[in-house]
Amino acid sequence: MNESSPAKSACRQTYQGDDALKTLLSKAGSTRSPAEIRELVAGVLAAPPALDARAWHILVAPKISDALAAQLDALAAEIAAARPQAAVQPKPPRARIDALRAEIARRKLDGFVLPRGDEHQGEYVSPRAERLAWLTGFTGSAGATIVLADKAAMFVDGRYTLQVKTQVDGTLFEYRHLVDEPPHEWLQRNAGKGGRIGYDPWLHSGDSAERLRQACAKAGAELVALGENPVDAVWKDQPPAPVSPAIPHPVEFAGRSMHEKRADLVKKLKEEGLDAAVISAPDSLAWLLNIRGGDVPHTPLALGFAVVRADADSALELYMDERKLPAQTRQHLGNSVDVRDPAALGAGLDALGKAGARVLTDRLTAAAWIDQRLAGAGAVLVRDVCPCALPKACKNERELAGARAAHLRDGASLVRFLAWFAREAPTGKWDEIAVSDRLFEFRRAGGPLRDTSFDTISGAGPNGAIVHYRSTPETSRRIEPDMLYLLDSGAQYPDGTTDVTRTMAVGRPTDEQKDRFTRVLKGHIAIARARFPKGTSGSQLDVLARHALWQAGLDYDHGTGHGVGAYLSVHEGPHRISKMPNSVALQPGMIVSNEPGYYKTGAYGIRIENLVAVREADPIAGAERPMLAFETLTLAPIDRALVARDLLDAGERDWLDAYHARVLAEIGPLVDEQTRGWLEAATARI
Repeated sequence: MNESSPAKSACRQTYQGDDALKTLLSKAGSTRSPAEIRELVAGVLAAPPALDARAWHILVAPKISDALAAQLDALAAEIAAARPQAAVQPKPPRARIDALRAEIARRKLDGFVLPRGDEHQGEYVSPRAERLAWLTGFTGSAGATIVLADKAAMFVDGRYTLQVKTQVDGTLFEYRHLVDEPPHEWLQRNAGKGGRIGYDPWLHSGDSAERLRQACAKAGAELVALGENPVDAVWKDQPPAPVSPAIPHPVEFAGRSMHEKRADLVKKLKEEGLDAAVISAPDSLAWLLNIRGGDVPHTPLALGFAVVRADADSALELYMDERKLPAQTRQHLGNSVDVRDPAALGAGLDALGKAGARVLTDRLTAAAWIDQRLAGAGAVLVRDVCPCALPKACKNERELAGARAAHLRDGASLVRFLAWFAREAPTGKWDEIAVSDRLFEFRRAGGPLRDTSFDTISGAGPNGAIVHYRSTPETSRRIEPDMLYLLDSGAQYPDGTTDVTRTMAVGRPTDEQKDRFTRVLKGHIAIARARFPKGTSGSQLDVLARHALWQAGLDYDHGTGHGVGAYLSVHEGPHRISKMPNSVALQPGMIVSNEPGYYKTGAYGIRIENLVAVREADPIAGAERPMLAFETLTLAPIDRALVARDLLDAGERDWLDAYHARVLAEIGPLVDEQTRGWLEAATARI
């Protein structure tokens, strides 16, 4: 980069003041005032940092001069420096829960239910929606708290039983299991007769709200829907709503235009006798409109809602902050999309109600507020799965081609990392965080990386036994000889989403570790080789992954596979491979993970994960019905040092050798000579 580059200039710049900024904005053809730019910057800073630190500049004007770019960066730095320190912290001060209790009492309430989530019931949320973390300190992806006047409970599932004790003050909150003793059951026992328990209807689905209502009724209490969240009232430095650019997702990657997708959706609504559908899942919105954003971590989403009418001539109503939409996106959306302020959603739902419309809402992601508003206005409510969920899950040929290209690129980066790890891990110089950071550097150097697809799980020794472990400076272990290291990571590329887990032996593994690893591998191979008739669900295949472990009296407590999006969510429905019943049949084009595991608490963890795509099976001699199979997408060697060869049958050995031969053939030409030498040894025949 030369000395006159914008990045270098920005480093030397200080903010020259609003008058100077106003002049530069005018020259760029922007109609925004400095005050509006300040508000915009606050929203940008409330979104996750983008790898391209200047990506947000497109929200100011289509073309930005170096001088304007430098001033925008300087203003952003000035505003960021003036912001308070991160509010989320382990075991926050008692003053926060005391302030919440005072606010609850002021509203004449006896308690408040707070789940971890946002208005879309999403897995990843913006900093503004991290209310549970601010109040309790808990940063996991699933949890809830109930705060009463004299007691409070914190609910987490089995993934977070250790984490919750380090983050949440046990003198302020009782620890409870989210599944074994869910919030509604605890509330039924503790609400008290005559009590008034508040909840934010934006943060609960209709089903969740109904469970709470019934629990309160059984306790002789009342569940009260609140117009404003009491946590927001006491969280004085709560971040604003995030603002990130929502940009068009090219048809070369999407495979189908937004107009084609909408036409299919309108046809489906008509066939089912519906007048409209409310799209509340941001990944469905992104898929339907062929846009991608950056409002939440790890998933390229632009938060918003949409109303799609069965009348093809009606414009799609998009309720989204217009500041997220640069000129190119407005042109992409065209006249077929009517962009409205998010605050106008209520009026839009009221209009549907007044017309007596039959309206579909997503029973999984639609906030209770949406259902209540529609029903209260007179709409006929039809609660079902989002109409975008299944077509989004069944990738078209362009999306599958993108997934293959992304996995090839990702595989090359991962192999470079694995070769480096094989050299460096035995030295004992590296800890979990440093190794995770090193993998990110390899990925960033390997192609058009947009983000990681989730927080990397980097677990050495006993930390690998914590299924959803997240390393922190306090917990990060040094990687040393004679331990197992588990690395679960993924990336977001413009053409695809990846997710891969490898378990590596540092030094010499024990016979027990090799036995357990090989049983996990047998389960992985069983899924990879499966042939199954059309109509089969992932729940019906799950036993294949567990059989070898069950024969030794072993098992694992997570699902075997989750759906994965096309440059979208790394956890995508409606399909999965799991013990939990699921009636959704696996269909060609679906991408799902294949990740059996084994975890010995306090010792080590093992997981082997590839992504696979459902496809038509190759012809089978004598077959009497069509069959489906899986195409493995992930390309990275499996640690042969952990394989007990005699535990594999001939077919399993053939599969492993063929997989490794494919990895060498496809990844070998993409890496340097030293890495290729390591790869040849790592993929040798078993």
